[in-house]
Amino acid sequence: MGREQISTQELARRIRRHAVEMTSRGGSSHVGAVLSLADIVAVLYGRVLRVRPDEPRWPGRDRFILSKGHAGAGVYAALAETGFFPVEKLRTHYQDGSDLSGHVSHKGIPGVELSTGSLGHGLSVGCGMAYAAKLDGKPHRVFVLLSDGECDEGSNWEAILFAGHHKLDNLVAIIDYNKIQSLDRVSRTLALEPFAEKWQAFGWAVREIDGHDHAALEAALTEIPVEADKPTCVIAHTVKGKGVSFMENTVLWHYRTAKGDELEAALRELEGQP
Repeated sequence: MGREQISTQELARRIRRHAVEMTSRGGSSHVGAVLSLADIVAVLYGRVLRVRPDEPRWPGRDRFILSKGHAGAGVYAALAETGFFPVEKLRTHYQDGSDLSGHVSHKGIPGVELSTGSLGHGLSVGCGMAYAAKLDGKPHRVFVLLSDGECDEGSNWEAILFAGHHKLDNLVAIIDYNKIQSLDRVSRTLALEPFAEKWQAFGWAVREIDGHDHAALEAALTEIPVEADKPTCVIAHTVKGKGVSFMENTVLWHYRTAKGDELEAALRELEGQP
């Protein structure tokens, strides 16, 4: 399986379409969370990560952790579209007996470093990976993609403090800042602002960008480290449900599954994207 040379915009469109179909077919949820991160994941797998689909355990590979594991359908789609396993396997997502679980799992899935689902743990594991790489003199980087909602959790702030203290400039935290968590807007649940300043106070270099702008994403994620001796935080401002008009910027599509007319309407919109 070779990696097909397509644009990151096309890869993001495919990720979104797969996610809508996968969650509908299996009756799972979190499609809004996948649609918001599709551009980030597309740029990572299409332009940034040093990985080998035909050698998924290559020692020199960059490590990528999806801390917001409920959006695993998006990473499965990216892995399939870049050659880690056949695209046809995506049809088994969330089916009885499938190893493509609703929350992302590394068991039997090439390219997945860590099973996640219980929020607030991905960054801590990423810190351990980055610290170990530093101690061993290894050149690979560690990228962790978090939700904004999980930044409510104290375990993340312990990890943020640890990374700054140990000057882990081989570590990148990317925040899918879509402003909506499971049941309400982030600002009404537990406000994060001033968000960038908090990361900076913990010793991180911070970049704030439009998380749907592929050029901005590529520029931010290829400048690593942004500052010597500092871990990097990329705050990616996104829209929950991006790409499907009736799913955008609404709490409803965190748990709702598209069926029938809604499914057909969503797929028509995604086919019309560049």
